Order: sequence, then structure tokens, then C-alpha cells
Amino acid sequence: MPLYEYRCQLCGREFQYLVLKKEDEENLRCPGCKETDLKKLVSRVAYHVSEQDRLSAYDPNSPKDDAFYKDTRNIGLHAKKRTQQMGFDLGSGFETKLERLRTDPGKVFDDTD
Repeated sequence: MPLYEYRCQLCGREFQYLVLKKEDEENLRCPGCKETDLKKLVSRVAYHVSEQDRLSAYDPNSPKDDAFYKDTRNIGLHAKKRTQQMGFDLGSGFETKLERLRTDPGKVFDDTD
């Protein structure tokens, strides 16, 4: 469902509004001053990168910044890339443990299996 951003032409307030049907947008008013003269803004777009796309784009030899190491989605990426390059299959057990590690990295020291 589209979430649009608007700016009131009178008071300058910016706000978001979930538009379920066209009629909702026609009756829209500024939540601050109740003005109807609104301008629809261009919103930021979020793009989801799949695991396969991340793996394809990953270069084990490129330098990594702090943001790379803080992103838990990168845990195990190097191992997956290297085994893919060497033609190995780590199996579903590896994927299960990797997902558990990505979900709660601090728990890795508590797991004994």
C-alpha cells in the first residue's frame, strides 16, 4: 500500500499518509493547520538486495569498512563465497547455524551444538 509524503504549502509541515484509495487523497488535509493545498513529495526508495545478489557482488579481497562488520547479514558471507568459488556445498546445517548466528550473534558462545 502506498505511503506518500506531503508538504503543506501554507505552514511548510511535512507528513506521511497511507493512501488506501484515491478518495482518501482527495480529502487529505495538513495535520497541523488543516490546509488542503498540499504538494506530494518524492520519497526515498528502499531496495531489498537478495542473499544471492549480495553473494554475487561480494569481493573477499576488497577492503571493508566498519559498517560492513557491523551488519550481521555479512556474517558467513566470506565462507559462503569461498565455498561457492571452490565448488563445495556446506549443506543445510551450515545455513541453519548461519541464520541463528545472524539473528543473535552474541549467542554463538552459548551454543554447544
